[in-house]
Amino acid sequence: MEDGQWVSLFSGGKDSVAAFVMAREAGLAVDRLVTVHPEGDSYLYHVPATRLAELAATSIGTELTAVSGGPSSGHDSSERGDEELEPLEEALKALDTELAGGLAGVTVGAIESEFQATRIEAMCRRLGIDMYAPLWQRDPVELGEWLLDRGFEIRIVAVAAAGLGETWLGRPLDREAFSELQALNEQYGVHVLGEGGEFETLVTDGPHMDRPIEIEYTTHWDGTRGHVEIESARLG
Repeated sequence: MEDGQWVSLFSGGKDSVAAFVMAREAGLAVDRLVTVHPEGDSYLYHVPATRLAELAATSIGTELTAVSGGPSSGHDSSERGDEELEPLEEALKALDTELAGGLAGVTVGAIESEFQATRIEAMCRRLGIDMYAPLWQRDPVELGEWLLDRGFEIRIVAVAAAGLGETWLGRPLDREAFSELQALNEQYGVHVLGEGGEFETLVTDGPHMDRPIEIEYTTHWDGTRGHVEIESARLG
């Protein structure tokens, strides 16, 4: 589909932000962000700090549509993933009638997750729209370097892997941290971009934003994994 507008599946994490920026640089008319707020753990979506996506959208200057993920009752990961997709698909159907020219396609920040990519691709086929996944199967070290070179300010907001202790919570994903992640990849097999769920991120500033997101937070650590709880957030 050539006509119509694009929407970006947007959690506020580094992968969805990178896909959004790359899509715009590729000339796609990305005029709406769509954020899914899962209830509890999710097999399909980025979970931590998705509420901050609204602040990011304000800083970017792009309208955001929020979607409640709703509870999932599936007995296995496949069923739960399919159920989690239903509210998003309904929201995209509504946007197809709302947006001028209809919906052309969606951007997605999938890198290696077949579970995520195949489901969203199938959804796009059902809706008759395109999927743009510029990060798909790209070298993760090169992607990390791209993010750093572009000047994105990235915070680690959850960790769950060997070698990633409590000190990583809230830590900037800068060149020093990225170098350490590459060493942890060799030692423990930690994916350098957290694609296996080893860590989650929040982009607080970058070339796509007019103002940074300033956060205050506490950390929660159970001895093997932990997360950041945002106490307050505002645009600087």
